[in-house]
Amino acid sequence: MTASASSVDVRQMIYNDLDAVLEIEQGNAKHAWSKKQFSDALQSIQVLVVDQKVAGFIALITILDQAELQNISIHNDYQLLGYGEYLLAHAVNHLAYSVNKVYLEVRVTNFSAIRLYNKAGFTEIGHRRGYYPTELGREDALIMCLNIE
Repeated sequence: MTASASSVDVRQMIYNDLDAVLEIEQGNAKHAWSKKQFSDALQSIQVLVVDQKVAGFIALITILDQAELQNISIHNDYQLLGYGEYLLAHAVNHLAYSVNKVYLEVRVTNFSAIRLYNKAGFTEIGHRRGYYPTELGREDALIMCLNIE
């Protein structure tokens, strides 16, 4: 993470963050979540705030002893500075004590995300053929898991 940032915080998303989060999503995702999807998932989303600006978000759903990472994204201006790593680690470290596994699906061509997840300790446990839509058809997904001890 960059040392030049004067303040970095992770907090629960509020409705007023919706436009900033939507802008980040639309700038990064091939098939972006809609405003309604973000609004419906508001309670499951945390935002990364750098110098009082929403710079990223993570959507993490917890069900009993498992969690599912549904979405994570960092604004283009803040990428490659360690913020994705910071946000993911923060979210995982603040899960309920009962959670012992975190699952996710990622496009097989999303190499930067796969590197991030591997660095965080996720391992590949499966493969879903044709899981994601693309401009030319369908793309496979890797299923990854993080065991929390």
